[in-house]
Amino acid sequence: MNTAYHSHFSIDTIPFGVFSVKNSSKRLATIINDQVVDLYKLAKLGYFDDLKIKKSVFKNDYLNDFISLGKEKTNAVRKRLQEILQDQTTIHHSAFTIHQSKVELHLPIKVGDYTDFYSSEQHATNVGAMFRDPANALLPNWKHIPVAYHGRASSIFVSGKNFHRPKGQINNDESKPPIFAPTSRLDIELEMATIIGKSNEIGEAIDVNQAEDYVFGFQLLNDWSARDIQKWEYVPLGPFLAKNFFTSVSPWVITIEALAPFRIPASEQIPEVLPYLQEKNHLNFDVKLEVILQTKDAEEVVITRSNFKNMYWTVAQQIAHHTVNGCNLNVGDLLGSGTISGKEPDSFGSMLELTWGGKNPIKLPNGSERKFLEDYDTIIIRGFAEKNGLRINFGEVKTMILPTK
Repeated sequence: MNTAYHSHFSIDTIPFGVFSVKNSSKRLATIINDQVVDLYKLAKLGYFDDLKIKKSVFKNDYLNDFISLGKEKTNAVRKRLQEILQDQTTIHHSAFTIHQSKVELHLPIKVGDYTDFYSSEQHATNVGAMFRDPANALLPNWKHIPVAYHGRASSIFVSGKNFHRPKGQINNDESKPPIFAPTSRLDIELEMATIIGKSNEIGEAIDVNQAEDYVFGFQLLNDWSARDIQKWEYVPLGPFLAKNFFTSVSPWVITIEALAPFRIPASEQIPEVLPYLQEKNHLNFDVKLEVILQTKDAEEVVITRSNFKNMYWTVAQQIAHHTVNGCNLNVGDLLGSGTISGKEPDSFGSMLELTWGGKNPIKLPNGSERKFLEDYDTIIIRGFAEKNGLRINFGEVKTMILPTK
């Protein structure tokens, strides 16, 4: 991946986010090249008057109210922005743009609920092989249901927000009592976030072939994990303190419509899934992803490259399964894809896999190595989709690990 373009947003991207300047109020924005576009100023200038959208929607702490307008209006705004921003003179000499270095970007979505899936077959296979029987790495249910757990929405933060190394109970020797200590096996999880754009009523299941109508867009996601805490606590109810301490997302939400040219066939599902999960169009998205490790005293080093297409369960199947029992999703809910791992060792989406549980440390150019993450390490996730001269950039999510408090 050419990281020179990580801050370049094309006219084809037109993502949505929230920004402020110094002590000003938060406002909705898009970004073109390196210029942040103030949507509230555009609204005040009358650019959206014919769309019959209240100007106050664009002066907001979050995108939720804007998303709630529905796709007809949000897509119309996106199309209008493309029309306005075609003119490079307008972009660089207008009253409604400001260079990205002069703004603060905020968490774009007020997340009501957060569900994290486990939908990459290679990741599930790697973890199963590591901790169970390599010959039977996948649990019997894995190819029948999109497995997931419910995460903590309150600890989701935008890129640039750092966190302290978490503490918890750890037991590396079950013949002895557990200890309380900072995690020594802090890990990344390379994921994508799906942002729900339309609610369903309680008791109303979403049809798998209509599920994408409920998607507003996507962000980059890092679902941090404390593997030693997780190992002790996850039986019988799954992860708790190993996951709820922090989750990082990128500041720009890329609409599902922007990714339409990058749909590709998803892998065949064997055995055949139950009827409520069978799709007429079984498709994933071709989005290239990379994870960069930056140590306190070293340059950036790419430690893995993967792709959103490496998903066994599609976004539509995740939504259909999530609601098949009548569960209601709301605007702004976030669905994590689960760790995205490819088949090659250099495409694994976690350090647990990249180092195979710490047995094969990652060698860094400065002579140091990493089994898991250390204090003051910074992790950067970047992503983009590119095809036939069309490029959709996801920007980046960047987070530093601070010492335990």
